[in-house]
Amino acid sequence: MRYLFSLIFLFSMGFSGLQAQTDSVLFKNENLLIGEIKSMDRGILVIETPYSNVDFKIDWKEIKRISSSVNYLITLSDGRRFNGSFRSVSDSSVLINSYIPDNILKIGSKAKNIEEVGASGVEVPIGSIVYLNALDEGFWSRLSLFFDAGVNFTKANDLRQFTFNSGVGYLADRWKTNLNFNNLRSTQSKTDPIKRTELAYSFNYFLPKDWFVLYNLNMLSNTEQLLDLRASNMVGIGKYLIHTNQTYLGFQGGVNLNNEKFSTDPSSSQTAESFLAAQYNIYDIGDLDLLSTVTAYPSLSTKGRVRSDIKFDIRYEFKFDLYFKISTSINYDNKPTEGASKTDYIFQTTIGWKL
Repeated sequence: MRYLFSLIFLFSMGFSGLQAQTDSVLFKNENLLIGEIKSMDRGILVIETPYSNVDFKIDWKEIKRISSSVNYLITLSDGRRFNGSFRSVSDSSVLINSYIPDNILKIGSKAKNIEEVGASGVEVPIGSIVYLNALDEGFWSRLSLFFDAGVNFTKANDLRQFTFNSGVGYLADRWKTNLNFNNLRSTQSKTDPIKRTELAYSFNYFLPKDWFVLYNLNMLSNTEQLLDLRASNMVGIGKYLIHTNQTYLGFQGGVNLNNEKFSTDPSSSQTAESFLAAQYNIYDIGDLDLLSTVTAYPSLSTKGRVRSDIKFDIRYEFKFDLYFKISTSINYDNKPTEGASKTDYIFQTTIGWKL
């Protein structure tokens, strides 16, 4: 009898746990997974289940049908954004029960019920959904965070190099913001120390059809180009031309106001530039993630001056959100200050963690 009651207890606990998990995912091979859908980004769905200590990560292309009654921030490949729940109505389409958000910054963990705010249904192809994030999780579910570091030592010339990168971001219903920090320190016998520090803040407000307006504030200090500080204020507009679960390609352009202070000149100078940038990201290649960014700055105040920045990252992801990254960054100025180099570049290999 004691064993019978034990079995009944275990069964009831397992059944109540499944009842609490209202989300379902049906694979193309007809396997069914019940749990709590947390997010989907870059073609990978994250779902939590009561019978596993770690979240499952599922390729979005392998999903046949999906359903959830929880409210999500939903982004489509054509740039449309919705707040609401969703469920499959066929093997190829999903019905989104959307509502209009009324909070600029969601701090709490409760979202209004769809029926309370006036729902409307939108049917879309399942392959057009490129982003999901559970709104009921509150502020922390919208936060992103990463940091990585690398150290190099060489006995022959007594080289010691330290690299540290970090970043934090927040994604709201209609805007996103990011703050990134990059620091490099290098010492070598019989040469001057190399120092490079960069702080970058960005704010994007999303418009229809995958357009967005932007404001970027970049601060760069670089001993190779004798740059004590360059503060850049960039205002412009951008658009994602390609935005899928495999890749995205975006362009942006606008004006940039610089305040530059060089170590060879006690005074600072103000310059105006236009800018044109392109960013290409590929992430449907297993655990690899490739990101490249090219930005050109034709000067509006100094005739013939052109600057450019090129960045390229390769990231390989391990378990537990750990990753290994190889990155390079090139800064070019065809009219640098006297005594400075036209080109500066860094090459980094780091190990990091992301949230």
